[in-house]
Amino acid sequence: MHKSYSHELNHPEDFRVKYRFYSKEEGGRKTLPFQGYRSDFWYNRLGNQSVSQLFMIWPEFEDENDHEVPAQGTAKMWILDPSMRDFHRETISVGLEGFFMEGPRRVAECEVIEIVGLMDNPRA
Repeated sequence: MHKSYSHELNHPEDFRVKYRFYSKEEGGRKTLPFQGYRSDFWYNRLGNQSVSQLFMIWPEFEDENDHEVPAQGTAKMWILDPSMRDFHRETISVGLEGFFMEGPRRVAECEVIEIVGLMDNPRA
């Protein structure tokens, strides 16, 4: 069973996104993930970003049970690497488009809809 990152990290999520998983026909997953899924968040507008670069920004879907998550909805996003927090503070804003990534493959499209604790959560 997934344990909320708010309990693990002792602070609120950094931001929230609305997401849509791509269908299998669009090159997405064969099945939908479950709560606790650890894809990475990748910014759509960073020209010098390599798909091999990991930001360790993980979703927590806003579905209170540990069932398969909906194909589209909202998710709380957590920055797990404190050393990257300043970079993300300068880059993430409402309206930023990005993706859930599995390795170099885009499996869902996202848009930042709310900044929550990004500016206040600890750097270390």
